[in-house]
Amino acid sequence: MLTVRVSAKSFSREEIVEQNQAILYLVVPCYNEQEVLPVTAGKLTAKIDQLVKKSVISDQSRIIFVDDGSKDLTWQVITDEHGKNPVVQGYKLSRNRGHQNALLAGLIKAKEYADIIISLDADLQDDIDAVDAFIDKYYEGNDIVYGVRESRKTDTAFKRGSAQLYYKFLHFMGVDIVYNHADYRLMSRRAVEALSQYDEVNLFLRGIVPLIGFKSDVVYYARSERFAGVSKYPLKKMLSFAFDGITSFSIRPIRMITFLGLFISVISMFLILYIVISSFFNRTVTGWNSIVCSLWLLGGLQLLAIGIVGEYIGKIYLEVKHRPRFFEDKYLK
Repeated sequence: MLTVRVSAKSFSREEIVEQNQAILYLVVPCYNEQEVLPVTAGKLTAKIDQLVKKSVISDQSRIIFVDDGSKDLTWQVITDEHGKNPVVQGYKLSRNRGHQNALLAGLIKAKEYADIIISLDADLQDDIDAVDAFIDKYYEGNDIVYGVRESRKTDTAFKRGSAQLYYKFLHFMGVDIVYNHADYRLMSRRAVEALSQYDEVNLFLRGIVPLIGFKSDVVYYARSERFAGVSKYPLKKMLSFAFDGITSFSIRPIRMITFLGLFISVISMFLILYIVISSFFNRTVTGWNSIVCSLWLLGGLQLLAIGIVGEYIGKIYLEVKHRPRFFEDKYLK
């Protein structure tokens, strides 16, 4: 079995671009993906071979499958693929740490060997033929290339509508995010080096990567249906991920609470003034409806405010402890 260790300082960027000697690593986070991995490994290997034959990338390019503490036979499948295919590498985390942490772990490991790194999901719903355009954009001088979906025709009406609403809401909240981009992207080694300097525990890479600020571009692609297995992002997890994205990059929800409290206070003063004036003209009507409605409204707003503030306090609690984001268990080169 061939094992190659690549020096991260083999060539300067100018020499890499001039000679088309960029070492490409594909980073694929995996969680319970035993059904799709054999097919995925075959397709990605064919793509690597195709690019090498076209002299677009170095023949030292590799694929890293990152096992995020899977409970099925995912790691066994990765081990088997690695045994019969030197292009395939395996990286096993000690336990499940979530998609974002697994992705970051793969990126940090790959930057030790690669010049450019492309992250993508194991189900290959993202068109792998877009990799060619990604690399072209890199040779044009871009350190980050975002894969952006052309349309959401394959999504249900609910998912399509909720996704559009989510992106618009993130922009409204002040989060700099690329519209219709997930985690299908190319990053140069220096971009990943910069990414690794962000130490937050609450990871939302779609929001962090644009903060790096290096030259970037986009590649549009069509997303297909999943060919095997089930999605690892059900509605509950998607909502949690969306909320993390908002609270990790914006303090506007807290400011909105402040303005809402101020607005209700002003309205309350006008209502008190109205009641006082009405009492002089005997227009007040005794009843409990208005009192109960007011109590429910203000009580609900208070609970909402406490919940949002508590969410931020919880994130502060996790950040100040600064626990490790992941531990490496095994690495198959």
